[in-house]
Amino acid sequence: MSHLIALDAGTTGVTAVLYDTDLRPQKWAYREFAQHFPRPGWVEHKAGEIRDAVDETLAELLLGFDGSILGVGITNQRETVFPCLRSSGEALANGIVWQDRRTQTRCDELAKQGHADWIQERTGLLLDPYFSGSKMQWLIENVPGVRTAVSERDLVFATVDTLIVQHLVGGEHWVTEPTNASRTMLFDLQDMRFDGELCALFDVPMECLATVKPSVGELGLARLPHGFRAPILGMAGDQQSALFGQGCWESGDSKVTYGTGCFLVLNTGMEPVRSAGGLLTTVALNRKGEPCFALEGSVFAGGLIIQWLRDGLGILESADRSESMAREVPDSGGVTLVPAFAGLGAPHWDPGARAALMGMTRGTGRSHIVRAALEAIALQCTDIVELFRSETGLALDRLRVDGGAALNGLLMQMQSDLAGAEVIRAADIESTARGAAALAGLGAGVWNRIQDASAFSDEGASFKPVGNEEAVQSLRMQWQDALGRTKTR
Repeated sequence: MSHLIALDAGTTGVTAVLYDTDLRPQKWAYREFAQHFPRPGWVEHKAGEIRDAVDETLAELLLGFDGSILGVGITNQRETVFPCLRSSGEALANGIVWQDRRTQTRCDELAKQGHADWIQERTGLLLDPYFSGSKMQWLIENVPGVRTAVSERDLVFATVDTLIVQHLVGGEHWVTEPTNASRTMLFDLQDMRFDGELCALFDVPMECLATVKPSVGELGLARLPHGFRAPILGMAGDQQSALFGQGCWESGDSKVTYGTGCFLVLNTGMEPVRSAGGLLTTVALNRKGEPCFALEGSVFAGGLIIQWLRDGLGILESADRSESMAREVPDSGGVTLVPAFAGLGAPHWDPGARAALMGMTRGTGRSHIVRAALEAIALQCTDIVELFRSETGLALDRLRVDGGAALNGLLMQMQSDLAGAEVIRAADIESTARGAAALAGLGAGVWNRIQDASAFSDEGASFKPVGNEEAVQSLRMQWQDALGRTKTR
């Protein structure tokens, strides 16, 4: 039987999923890779550890497999960038991860020089260390081997999609596609190409960038474990892939992905909508896998909060325990957690903010803190939903959700109550991987129309608002007060 493979290279691990041609998962494999924190505010990944995770998941996935593979789809954490030798693929330094804040000073300098509005107009992005351009400039200026490779015209800056494709194909095969390219801060949204003026502003030579290919189509022939070969036929950044995998192909469709961070994306159709309130304008994909536009709100700390409770504070035995522990108390007892571990993302964009746990008394217990953590996830997302509404005039009374934390029923009910919207959980919460497989299936010609893939008719659970409106508004006011105490601007 014919199958599709999706590779989802996220922030903390790689997932490989085998799908049938109805887009239903048949088998999956997962490997975590290490997170490196060399200094406060710095977050790095090693290229070799990501490549190893790719190889190990594919080897497990294809062990004993005797069918055919029509195509491979790739989706990935965005903005993270590695300096690599174009000729050999060798990474000259660790990759700088999207969460990393080391280039804040450079971003502040550019803002003082008056470049912020121009950059936002051309790229749709706010001037922030989150994006790749300032990371590339830092690597050139601070890693001697990178400077040498640039002078020898043998340097390519690889986002994670580019890194994986080159690894699977080999040779000097360095490609990306519009959704990932649009997150570098070097990409012109209107012309759909890397921009010479933006590259000059960040002192990044254009020849150091990967070739931009369509998101659907031939991206290279992958050499897979156990002797398999298959074409790479679809690729998109993780949030755009999740939007596609949720069937949000039309203007007004929206989704929330609960991963390490939380990412809310609203399809706005063929015209870019410029935000005045802290949202990003970015490239998305329509039902044909062709570029359209979206508004995005990026929350830096989502599942990361639960990981911190487990690994940092040790008050959770496992992430799965968060729901049952939070249900041990009727409310958070006045406790508020502002999870600004790496600053605040949308709509605040405050890199100087730091996390705070407020409102504790002698009676505060672990369950109150865990419940406050779940509330923090839902409250951050609610702020973005309200901004979507104010900037587009849309009611947004339905939110599609996916990602690991979407399995937490209490969190989903909190989200519905706080946002005043029906929350619809995908039947397959791995919508990011499904989006990549769907793009590969389009590339392989599996369906005439993407909606013909029967998995898109599968129904998941839904949550409707049932909370007391007065209590909801009180919690939101408490949240806004706590935010005000942690923000620096």
